[in-house]
Amino acid sequence: MINVHITKNGTESSVNLLRRFQKKVQSSKIVIKAKSKRYKERDLSYLKRKEATLGSIAKKAETQKLIKLGKITPRFIRK
Repeated sequence: MINVHITKNGTESSVNLLRRFQKKVQSSKIVIKAKSKRYKERDLSYLKRKEATLGSIAKKAETQKLIKLGKITPRFIRK
């Protein structure tokens, strides 16, 4: 975690101090990192990926079987 430290310079007003602080925070990209972590989705577990892969393999096999039996027509693939 990055800490941003600003000290008041002599006769500097509170508004200028706040403005300098906001610029420092923006340049350190703290807010961007926090937002990206907030909405990031977790990766699927090994078991979930395996189940999804097996399911797609089974669907492809079933589709190929139906195409061979003539129950459905194959899709045309663009090249």
